Amino acid sequence: MQNQTVHITAQAIQYIENHLNHKLDLDSIAAALNYSKFHLHRIFKKTTGLTIHNYIQRRRLTEAAKLLVSSQKSIIDIALISGYESQQAFIGIFKAMYKTTPAHFRETNVFYPLQLEIFLTAAPGKTSFLKEDIQFATPADIDDWMALVNLTIDGYPCLNKNEYRAQLHQYIANKNALILRDKRTAIGILGFSADTGNIDFLAIHPQYRHSEIAQLFLDKLADDLLFGKEISLTTYRTGDKADTGYREEYRRLGFAERELLVEYGYPTQRFVLLPKNKEDTDHARNTKKNAGKSSGTIF
Repeated sequence: MQNQTVHITAQAIQYIENHLNHKLDLDSIAAALNYSKFHLHRIFKKTTGLTIHNYIQRRRLTEAAKLLVSSQKSIIDIALISGYESQQAFIGIFKAMYKTTPAHFRETNVFYPLQLEIFLTAAPGKTSFLKEDIQFATPADIDDWMALVNLTIDGYPCLNKNEYRAQLHQYIANKNALILRDKRTAIGILGFSADTGNIDFLAIHPQYRHSEIAQLFLDKLADDLLFGKEISLTTYRTGDKADTGYREEYRRLGFAERELLVEYGYPTQRFVLLPKNKEDTDHARNTKKNAGKSSGTIF
């Protein structure tokens, strides 16, 4: 059943990618693939974490942004190529998602994507994981790590992949990079700062977002690596149309809102996860000591 769901979603993605410059909506895609639109909507959202409408919009705007910095085409031409009926409509949604006008984006001459094409894996091999399954990343993990970055780039506006890849080597060397795999696929990655307690990057494979993997990473940090420290991260501000659900997910995981920030010219907000209470931390510490005694490992 899961393999069939992945197959149908992959078909929908391929159809969208082949028709980005044409009129696209749920009805037309479902009709072209001979699926119920209600069924297609449900499995697409469950598999990718995005609605079909959001995926189309983000992919079109990404390709439009690429044209703005790589071509001499006029803004109205790019708007029409991207499937918008008017320059005004294009400018409005572009500004809402990129936080700047197409003209200014072109002037900066720095491209970054809102959404890259999603490539799905086979159905998950496991349905549950343990905190102990999370390992420190090694240089051999970099390509798979970056593949997951591509899949989850919607969570990190303004991310420069070349700069990020260079920084990743340092995270790995400092043992500040964690990875979780299901067979050969990287399904969760986290980069953090031991000094500040800040999560600099947390990404979960879209097909595994319902598996509480994010909570496992937080437990790994809170119990083993940042014991007793406040954990923080930054994400979208409330009401940001570019947010595909990250803000809501962090609130669900127990993070509280803090100050508003601007990072790389983009409006964000810091979220904080307080240390566990004394009873929780004492229990975690004693459990860790007892595990060390029983296994002969010194911590």
